[in-house]
Amino acid sequence: MKIKRLFAIALILVSCTRNQVAPDPEAVKQEVIAAEQAFAKMAADSGIAGAFRAFAAPDAVMRRGNSLVSGRDSVAAYISASYRAGETLEWAPDFVDVAASGDLAYTYGKYTFSSPDSTGMIKKQVGYFHTVWKRQPDGNWKFVWD
Repeated sequence: MKIKRLFAIALILVSCTRNQVAPDPEAVKQEVIAAEQAFAKMAADSGIAGAFRAFAAPDAVMRRGNSLVSGRDSVAAYISASYRAGETLEWAPDFVDVAASGDLAYTYGKYTFSSPDSTGMIKKQVGYFHTVWKRQPDGNWKFVWD
């Protein structure tokens, strides 16, 4: 009887233990690149503010100047108040790396911000971005740091 109980307990413990297979880092990198590209495309097609709202995690944080903007709603409000008609933001990742767990990643690369001046001449500002991405419970990637 004791052996049967021990066997049953062992069987339960083994069945409750999930054998997690490590995610393929290259496949995860491709997911993150696809999210970054979709983010940039939405910014170009539908507007910068809407794209930042759509791709920000609920707890997203942005550093702008010497300030931190925290939370998706605050990020969206900041972007909406900061950008004017005719401004565009283009970027693409030059590098991506992912955590072994497959739930965190970061990208960096160059961006170009274009803005018309008072005469209608387009001025361009070029720089570098760094974004930290986190896989959400629904499987989608959202940024948590920009």
